[in-house]
Parts: sequence; structure tokens; C-alpha cells
Amino acid sequence: MPAMAVLWAMEKHLTKKNDRSTLCHMNEITSNDTRDIILDVTEKLIYKSGIAATGMDLLVKTAGVSRKSIYRYFANKEELVVAALQRRDERWMHWYRTEVGKARTPADRLLNLFSVLKSWFDSEGFRGCAFINTSGETGDPQDPVRLVAKDHKQKLLDYVCELCTEYGAKDPQSLARQLLILIDGAITLALVMGDHSAADNAQCMARKLLDL
Repeated sequence: MPAMAVLWAMEKHLTKKNDRSTLCHMNEITSNDTRDIILDVTEKLIYKSGIAATGMDLLVKTAGVSRKSIYRYFANKEELVVAALQRRDERWMHWYRTEVGKARTPADRLLNLFSVLKSWFDSEGFRGCAFINTSGETGDPQDPVRLVAKDHKQKLLDYVCELCTEYGAKDPQSLARQLLILIDGAITLALVMGDHSAADNAQCMARKLLDL
């Protein structure tokens, strides 16, 4: 089966009705480039089953490309995994900023942080935060995978701090750190406990922090 046909089949299986974390920018394949196909398949397999369960044989079979093609672009599996996670970081952050930014006022945008999460939790294919999940598979704080996750969370913190500044918070950094705990706590509970209302509960706590 051609690589693009295989990838389309994976998309349909893994993100039926669209995983909202991959909506538009992460579900649509806009290139026939072999490197892009390899990265797309790697990202989806890792998000579905984790790094350890995503072996090179599975990648070759699922992507419909040769092992030689993979090593033409990536020196080893670690380099491929890091590249796939970096691309997910860019696409997830673009999606999140776009959706949260649809709220009209600074206060509404802060609350929308959690409404957008709720829509993600309710989508088919939700498996938690890819960066928390993959960090759990590494023991070394300096592991490249852990560093990608750290960079992702820093970008998320910076974005929330930006919203807190727009809101007029006296201490945007402190408030942003508190809201980030609510965000990641809600994501974790939604995955582990299957409690999608965690986003609603986190939003209620955010209202108290914001005096809304």
C-alpha cells in the first residue's frame, strides 16, 4: 500500500472525528515528502503507544517506507523521536493559542484555557499530554526527550503568562505558574481517571485565583 494511503488509514483509525489536539494543523497531511510522512507516523504511534512500543520495524511497516529511507533523514530512533515531538510541540501550541485566542476579553481568554482543554478531552483519540507521557519513559533529566518536554512546558507557561499580563495581573509570572499547575493537573486527571470534568473543576479554581 502506498505510504500516503497507509497514513490516511492511520489518521482515520487514530483520530476519527478528529483529536482536537491535532485539529486542522496536525491532522492534515499537506506534503508528499517522505520525511514528513515518517514524522507524522512516528508522532501518531508514539502518542498512541509510547516510545518503547514504537519500534523501527513498526515504523517501517506503518509508514510504508524502507528502513534505509528513515536513516537517510535521521541518524537513529532517538533523533527521529525528538524531531517528531518537536513538531508536535509546534503544532499543538499553534492549535491551543488559536483556540484560546477566540475568546473576546483577557479574562475570557484565561478561562478559555480550560474550555479548550475540555473539548480536547472529549475528542476521540485523547491520550493525555504527549510530553508528560514521554517524559515518564526517560530517567535522565538531560535526556533529549525530557528536554523537548521541558521546552514545551516553558512555552506553555510563557503563553499563559502573556495572557495574565494582558489581564492586568499584579504578578503575571506567579499567576501563570499556578494556572499551569491547574492545566497539567486537569490533563493528567482526564487521562488517568477518565474524568473529563477535571477541566471544569480547574476552571472553577482559576475563577477564584482571578477573582471572577
